[in-house]
Amino acid sequence: MHPPSPNSKILVTGADGFIGSHLTEELVRQGRKVKAFVLYNSFNSWGWLDRCPSEIRKNLEVFAGDIRDPHGVKAAMAGCDAVLHLAALIAIPYSYHSPHTYVDTNVNGTLNVLQAARELGVKRLVHTSTSEVYGTARFVPITEEHPLQGQSPYSASKIGADQLAFSYYASFGLPVITVRPFNTYGPRQSARAVIPTIITQIARGSRVIKLGAVSPTRDFNYVQDTVRGFIAALDASQGVGEVVNIGSNFEVSIGETATLIAEAMNAPITIETDEVRLRPENSEVNRLWADNAKAARLLNWSPRYGGRDGFKRGLAETVAWFTQEDNLRQYKADIYNL
Repeated sequence: MHPPSPNSKILVTGADGFIGSHLTEELVRQGRKVKAFVLYNSFNSWGWLDRCPSEIRKNLEVFAGDIRDPHGVKAAMAGCDAVLHLAALIAIPYSYHSPHTYVDTNVNGTLNVLQAARELGVKRLVHTSTSEVYGTARFVPITEEHPLQGQSPYSASKIGADQLAFSYYASFGLPVITVRPFNTYGPRQSARAVIPTIITQIARGSRVIKLGAVSPTRDFNYVQDTVRGFIAALDASQGVGEVVNIGSNFEVSIGETATLIAEAMNAPITIETDEVRLRPENSEVNRLWADNAKAARLLNWSPRYGGRDGFKRGLAETVAWFTQEDNLRQYKADIYNL
């Protein structure tokens, strides 16, 4: 199945979010026609797209709707040849609090996207998974054949969405590629994630940093690498029906990550365990480490911010963004963000 032509119109769902806004901006910079699907709200906010440069915004079509509404999803997709589906609820702690919303958004929302794409004859649909579907690693590095383990309601909802996406390929020949990003970080990330949590606490003057568990390991990916992975999947001549990890193939603990950030910010810190930030014992994902060989083979993708040196470069860029006062003002560093 051939990828859509370079002048095709692309619908990006979740374009108002962290990764989605970076992806939308990069597509526009490349001269592509983009329709950005953002969550309707009474503030008429387009999320992070409100802050994108004017030359990007004037070349962008914005559709405000709700991924949970099949009629709005189909209306947004009309006239688009390709879809990059990123809209989702992603915070793990909030999924303990409100699991029903995760099924509504992540499972039913994805079903709406798949059904509309099928009915409209979309030529390529890139569906977003997450490394959380693997649960705690049973073997490392984690390949795409690793068992799926729904250790949180969030993870379970994403497993359901991934399986629906595959079913539409298997049942109806829908040209779906599922990309499975590992832990993306960078400018604009929500403060519910660990790297912004550490940076914003230090930037606000704290030297006692409140965290959850520090022993789990993660495979962190700078957002520009993740964006390149999505675009590689969009343009790939192979990989339809496949799941592809987007990961750095570099494992680092949360505790060591905090140390590296403190070094980048020249701030001596101590870490204090905050009980409210701990996941239930059987829900914690203790180890994530991506095998990214399939992405290199099928998508010709590899990280530019890989390894310890790449991670330190990405952290430096992230720190530089968060410590600009206009950006830091967007975050509530003094409270725990679900």
